Amino acid sequence: MANELKRRLAAGEVVLGPFITLDCPDIVEIAGLAGFDFCIIDTEHGPGNPHSVQNMLRAAALRGIAPIVRVTDTAPTTILRTLDVGAAGIQVPQVNSRAAVEGVVSSAKYFPKGERGACLTRSSRYGFVTSVADYFAEANEDTAVIVHCENREGLDRLDEIASVDGVDVVFVGPYDLSQSYGIPGQIYHPVMVDAVARALSSIQRAGKPAGIFVGSVDEANKRIEQGFRYIAYNMDTLLFAELFRDIVKGVKR
Repeated sequence: MANELKRRLAAGEVVLGPFITLDCPDIVEIAGLAGFDFCIIDTEHGPGNPHSVQNMLRAAALRGIAPIVRVTDTAPTTILRTLDVGAAGIQVPQVNSRAAVEGVVSSAKYFPKGERGACLTRSSRYGFVTSVADYFAEANEDTAVIVHCENREGLDRLDEIASVDGVDVVFVGPYDLSQSYGIPGQIYHPVMVDAVARALSSIQRAGKPAGIFVGSVDEANKRIEQGFRYIAYNMDTLLFAELFRDIVKGVKR
């Protein structure tokens, strides 16, 4: 699934997917059935771990949606365990230097592209592969690596960060970025408009797809017009809250 997602991004297409924070395979299935291209299973802000995430990854495979896992940190073991249970790719927060990005890529890729630990786990179909060497090459090609730009330090270094070979998408986190600028939540403050534009320019100069979080259909369309192509649409809990609130408001007048 990651290979198809990467192919579509390489072809210049826009892809769309929600953040999923609830530890619930059913929501992954629903997202796939609804027609989303990918989902971001969020273990940074949600309760998921490699054990529970496996069932969400199985749900994604069942419904034809690419499962990207937002990991908690850049530690090689965190990345290894997430990929070994079968994630199509990783989305890594707070990556603020070229060295950090190179470390992420190295942890996500097998030799000769990296130093990912080798073990025939779920990611290799539990060893049901024609050739171990072919599996390693396939995994290197298919695994998506997405890194976040979400603070001033990372933004200032984004030209060198985005240029690292092996990075598939650079994702702008507007809310964390706004906190870094001391204007939390004001994602359309003039300072933030400039910061997001700077980030987009850096990412495009590197020839990489740019991603961003959006909270509405109108915002998604505006970001696509700006040039963003990996669109993370809101998050499960907020979508449920909005829907439930509107139902209650409409019925209990």
